Amino acid sequence: MEPSIRFAGLEITQAAGVLLYLPQDIIAQAMVLFVRFYLGPEGGSYRIHNAKDVSAASVYMAAKLSADPQTPRSVCSVYAFLMSQPARRAFPKAPTYDPESFYLSEGSYHSARAMLLETETVVLRTLAFDVRIVVPHHLALTYLQTLGVLPSTPSSKSRSLAARTLGYLNLALFSAQLLYVTHQPTTLAVAAIYLAARETGVKLPDTQWWKVFDVDREDLGFLVVASRSCESWIESEREKWKDRNCPLTVEEVDKELEHGNFKGHN
Repeated sequence: MEPSIRFAGLEITQAAGVLLYLPQDIIAQAMVLFVRFYLGPEGGSYRIHNAKDVSAASVYMAAKLSADPQTPRSVCSVYAFLMSQPARRAFPKAPTYDPESFYLSEGSYHSARAMLLETETVVLRTLAFDVRIVVPHHLALTYLQTLGVLPSTPSSKSRSLAARTLGYLNLALFSAQLLYVTHQPTTLAVAAIYLAARETGVKLPDTQWWKVFDVDREDLGFLVVASRSCESWIESEREKWKDRNCPLTVEEVDKELEHGNFKGHN
């Protein structure tokens, strides 16, 4: 069930970033923080730490270190909305909702704020205060310019190439193989450019251009295959949980385990 909870946590992290009008690179950093927290022997547990609280803390921390810091009230309000039943069932489509289902009273806000700050402390301790995340989005655009396929006055084809490159990078954030944790930003950027160029028909240099960016063919091949599988992985997860919510709290996880619904969801 862990891959499903991770995917649901990543979805709600991305949705929160969008609702908070955060730049995509900050959203990507928050998503990587969320994934890193639950990894390794010293990592968190879905049976102890609410995935939705870790997601909120990741967004709060990533934004705090950026040019777009968010107040605890903004983060808590967005997560109250996203955790409301209509929003969870309808995401990523626009939901029809009752505002009372996600209204935060003053008391509820103070409780949510305390949980946000407490979870932030737990995440920081677990990651040994190492929250430096380098994402490949800006790097990929620089590489496109270096390759001469993204001029200062871009054509419609070069714009399409840049958009698809960023699209593949965003898709890879959801990968079952945790590509943002296992591979360097340079390799991710090169793989996204390779896939986007093939899709848009943009001709890249005939030489092994990826070596210029210190990427070997084996890593590139693995990332190309893994990136292509992301879309089907996302579709399978959404299909798997289309009739009920994937658990994002300890209570919901325990209920899934108690009812035996985890079978076939591991």
